[in-house]
Amino acid sequence: MHGFYVSGTDTGIGKTHSSAALLHSLRARGMRAVGMKPVASGCERIDGAWKNEDALALIEASDPRPIYADCNPFALPLPLAPELAARDAGVEVELQSILDAHARLAASADVVVVEGVGGWAAPLSAELMQADLVRALGLPVVLVVGLRLGCLNHALLSARAIAADGCRLVGWIANAIDPDMDAVEDNIAMLATRLQAPCWGRLPFDPAADAATSSRSLQVPA
Repeated sequence: MHGFYVSGTDTGIGKTHSSAALLHSLRARGMRAVGMKPVASGCERIDGAWKNEDALALIEASDPRPIYADCNPFALPLPLAPELAARDAGVEVELQSILDAHARLAASADVVVVEGVGGWAAPLSAELMQADLVRALGLPVVLVVGLRLGCLNHALLSARAIAADGCRLVGWIANAIDPDMDAVEDNIAMLATRLQAPCWGRLPFDPAADAATSSRSLQVPA
């Protein structure tokens, strides 16, 4: 296994933090682990180039650290769905550029952790779905489940869609995003019995937590 594709039950449920924690966990095993955010919308101008904070967080968690253009081939300025942000920027998000960047990252790493956009069914462009990219890269999927009311429905539908698209779910991460959620343990237990993949860990609710600290809560299979 040369990498993972990290998807989520929705947007804003902690894919980036989970991906960065996963990178630290892999590095703690002595592996060269590099992060990638192929398409990112919502960027700011830094040193004359558009850069996204999620991609920068993945670079920070990587070793060796990739150049920005390989980590995030498509940096789209507006914080919109990628298809809309690309249209506004006059950019065409296409598969080959992503595959080429991924190949460069893989050449210098043992594992590449690729973070998707939004939830599983969020398109990358008018012609490209995330499932197309995952199949082209040949990567298994790790699902980040944002623990809040409705997570059972979102997680099970996501897992069903991943399988229907011909992709393989190999694990999931429970990420606490609602400190007031009721029956958290019951929800995690229900997810564990229904998702056909092992839980790789539970990240507690802590807005100040750094990825290296959070990585200690993960148990990634060998």
